[in-house]
Amino acid sequence: MPSPTDLELGGERSDVYRFVERNGPVAPAEVAEAISVDPERFQHHVSILKRDDLIESTDDGKLTVALHDGETAEHYEAGVSYEIRPSRPPDLSGVVGTIRDVTSEAPYIIAAGVAEQLAYEDTLVRWGPNRCRVVFVATVDDDVVGWVHVAMSEVDELASTAELTLGVMETYRRHGIGSHLLHRGVEWAASRGCRKVYNSLPATNERAVDFLQEAGWTVEAVRDGHYEIGGELVDEVMLARRLD
Repeated sequence: MPSPTDLELGGERSDVYRFVERNGPVAPAEVAEAISVDPERFQHHVSILKRDDLIESTDDGKLTVALHDGETAEHYEAGVSYEIRPSRPPDLSGVVGTIRDVTSEAPYIIAAGVAEQLAYEDTLVRWGPNRCRVVFVATVDDDVVGWVHVAMSEVDELASTAELTLGVMETYRRHGIGSHLLHRGVEWAASRGCRKVYNSLPATNERAVDFLQEAGWTVEAVRDGHYEIGGELVDEVMLARRLD
């Protein structure tokens, strides 16, 4: 787990990590040239980032972000073969496109905001004192067809609670993809010490609300008229699952 000083201090070491995060796997010389740091200092930054398990070297010596969120799981159900795995940098456009596709079909305000955040930040994984954001994807023939996004707060008092969003393109529903994604996201949150995961949905997104309730989530609160959708005020349903 990264220490609070790893990326909060900014400067060259943060620049090294961010460049690798956005461009990896990438040759060390390319990173050093891009951020204009002398070779000795660059090697020191790389050594510390590797020590703290933030980056790692591939078999051919390139640098990449260190991801340890489990292996790829292969599934076959109802005639469809798919994989559930940690996202990779090249998945960014597929994840954003899938979220936008799902949220255009049925209102899902929080997830729509996640898509815009990912697109703006141009990265799927974000680090801080805690590794506070991760995305798992469902792929068919290497194309993203579903996602689960789990975000932890960097505020100590909220660090035991994680926000989760997920969705699957309509064509690939009823194949168990959503259930596998949900399990992967909840499993990751539990492994990071979270005591609760939550999701907030417009009440009009009945299918998503029903899906979570069938998976054992409970309604913790309803905020009356919290959203305005199509000119109408719509309630927000706040669902959660406790992990302790």
